[in-house]
Amino acid sequence: MAAENRFAPADDRFALSEERVDHRFKGLPPDAEGLTVGALAAERRSLFGGGFTTPVLALSAESVEHNLALLETYSERHGLAFAPHGKTSMSPQLFARQLEYGAWGITAAVPHQARVYRAFGVGSIFLANELVDAAALRWLAAELDRDPGFRFVCYVDSVRGVALMDQALRDANASRPVDVVVELGAGEGARTGARTEADCAAVADAVAAVPTLRLIGVAGYEGEVPGADSDRVRAWLRRLVALAADFDRAGRFAGEAGSGGSGGSAGDSGATGTDTGTDTGPREIVISAGGSAWFDTVAEVFADIPALSRPVLKLLRSGAYVTHDDGHYRRITPFNRVPEEGALQPAFRLWAQVVSRPSPDQAFVNAGKRDAAYDLHLPEAQVVRDARTGEIRPATGISVTNLSDQHGWLATEPGAALEVGDWVGMGLSHPCTSFDKWQLIPLVEADGTVTDFIRTFF
Repeated sequence: MAAENRFAPADDRFALSEERVDHRFKGLPPDAEGLTVGALAAERRSLFGGGFTTPVLALSAESVEHNLALLETYSERHGLAFAPHGKTSMSPQLFARQLEYGAWGITAAVPHQARVYRAFGVGSIFLANELVDAAALRWLAAELDRDPGFRFVCYVDSVRGVALMDQALRDANASRPVDVVVELGAGEGARTGARTEADCAAVADAVAAVPTLRLIGVAGYEGEVPGADSDRVRAWLRRLVALAADFDRAGRFAGEAGSGGSGGSAGDSGATGTDTGTDTGPREIVISAGGSAWFDTVAEVFADIPALSRPVLKLLRSGAYVTHDDGHYRRITPFNRVPEEGALQPAFRLWAQVVSRPSPDQAFVNAGKRDAAYDLHLPEAQVVRDARTGEIRPATGISVTNLSDQHGWLATEPGAALEVGDWVGMGLSHPCTSFDKWQLIPLVEADGTVTDFIRTFF
């Protein structure tokens, strides 16, 4: 748990409930123009009869809460700390809920995301990427100086990158060192990360030689293992753990900025670690991995981390869990492999209206690429809301076959009941590219009551 890292808006300017509803936000009721988001939420309108226009993306309140609770208990059961990847939603309200459900902090991929997190008071950020942009490093140095309690960690994977970071931080007159973890690449042809243990050691030595950085652990992303399966992912994770143990034996984890000494006393490797909130050096060694496809294997391998010279922060970074999906992650979720651990629930449903029925085997709805994720799988027609009766029935015999910019192509089998004016509810694949199409998303209870609106910042 991370009680000291609760979400707290940094400034009243960021009071999301006071934002005005207007033309910027798709699908919201035209007659709500000028209301604040909080006032509209307080009206508890129906998604179907409350003036919402199609297409409109809805987020299930019950499924979001279920998923948040499930990953909290999963992490606790396996002795993991949790820094969910915020790029999935870029929603401060969901960050707040994740922190309330015990998250250590929030993971970012690029500096802009970290700036959004800080604007909304996130106290611990893990940047799962290299950071060599001088302007971003100036901002980071100022933010670390401004807030002694701010915890920030990022990847390093090259000697050149270390040199660029050091120069930028020196130029910025940084007073606090930046905590870094060496990224071990997932293999030849994978994404970022030093490819060999010798390369990792060279990067660690470069960090030890500069006063502006502090080496605190190792990390990587197992989802990029070429030809990923359980055995290949497990083998890479064991390399990551072995790298941390080798670094620890060699005294590479800094007790003070630039010292290269190990320091500290032996601790329980199952501990989740405690942030000191100062620049005197973290008390734990960070070992981090875990996307949304293989966190069961991460938990398995991390359970066998040997005792090191300090407690270990076993940091999981899965992000797609918060909404799950009806495509990519539904097929590959670790809970499919270990069903006794529980099951995530898809939380998105995109509602679109049938605007054309040109033939018995074809129909078109008014939602397309601008509204639905389509990078991995097409939407899945799930239910139909009858325009005449309001009845919701299964979308039997109806499938999505293509997307244009603003139209969804539906194939209809003989006997499929579908008319112009009906609403079609569709499940979506890949939440990462669903959130970025909607800036304000209704949070909807099972009976269709809209209870809140989720703001995103892409």
